[in-house]
Amino acid sequence: MSRFFDLVSKPAREMSSYLPTAPARQAPADTQPRLIKLDSNENPFGPSARALEAMRSALAATHTYPDDDCTELRRRLATHHSVPLEQVLVTAGSTAMLGLLCHTMLASGLNAVTSERSFVVYAMAVHATGAQLIETPMREDGFDLDAILNAINEDTRIVFLANPNNPTGTVLDADAVDKFVAEVPGHVVVVLDEAYYEFAVRFAAQRKVEYSRSLDYLGQGASVVVLRTFSKVHGLAGLRVGYGLGPAELMAYCARMRDTYSVSSVAQAAALAALDDQNHIGRTVSNNAAQAQILGVGLSELGYRVVPTAANFLYCDVGKDASAFAGRLRGEGVSVRALGVWGAPSCVRVSIGTPEQNQILLNSARKVAGAS
Repeated sequence: MSRFFDLVSKPAREMSSYLPTAPARQAPADTQPRLIKLDSNENPFGPSARALEAMRSALAATHTYPDDDCTELRRRLATHHSVPLEQVLVTAGSTAMLGLLCHTMLASGLNAVTSERSFVVYAMAVHATGAQLIETPMREDGFDLDAILNAINEDTRIVFLANPNNPTGTVLDADAVDKFVAEVPGHVVVVLDEAYYEFAVRFAAQRKVEYSRSLDYLGQGASVVVLRTFSKVHGLAGLRVGYGLGPAELMAYCARMRDTYSVSSVAQAAALAALDDQNHIGRTVSNNAAQAQILGVGLSELGYRVVPTAANFLYCDVGKDASAFAGRLRGEGVSVRALGVWGAPSCVRVSIGTPEQNQILLNSARKVAGAS
């Protein structure tokens, strides 16, 4: 028995921690080439020039505390999404918003429901409250909404739908989500996690389907919270800034649970500038759509099963031990995410990079496949 085992909370004893990928550089630059990171769904182009300039300007005021309420950013987001200010809450990444929702709505004896093979932070956020997470089986690499509905009981308070889903990249269309939301009982809040929103919109347009009507639910008074982030298309993952859009009363309760000064002044300034840089957003989304096709074809030609994506990554079944496969790729200078923790031991998640990065990945994958 360890010294603190009986002193810490039950969730702290039983929770597993998030396992990030190893740092991109583990040796001096002159002994190890820089690793190409295609493992965390980051923007390969980084932040926009406008965001970088805004960050530099904000540095001079970092001796003062940031605006705790993120007033200017909230106002801009409210205008951007045509929703009342009271329905916007800015947090230190959308993962922080997940934590606030769970701590606000869950406790021991209650539960949340989602699908298996979905965003790992759902389990972490739920278990931190002492509540239970119910995970339903997938259907064809996507969510089985009927199974999720059937799993809801009187103790359920939250349903998480990652749309597109991480790590499978699969998407629910607007009609399916409409039907689902209409059938969810009134004591349950549906969290629509749209971290990859901009990428999904582009793919939906190409496929001639409607992706999302999520913001309509806010005007209808539905018990729905929509999550968005600046980590993906805007390239601000290192600054940790995201937000939730939801019922004003629920957002106010969540705000009470928020850490003081949790979103830095630099992050707020960068997010404001990033919203206005449509050229950067357009470049990122266009590259992603084009390279998803090239990368998907290239991996398929190696005999791997690639699931069509609506996000900025590909879910790829390599038909063998994914950890070993990812380790061999890393030896070639490319990092991808093995998905054994998600219950998919033969699958990897490959972030979509620049054309040059993707070509290096394909060349490396060919070497690995040839050596198998």
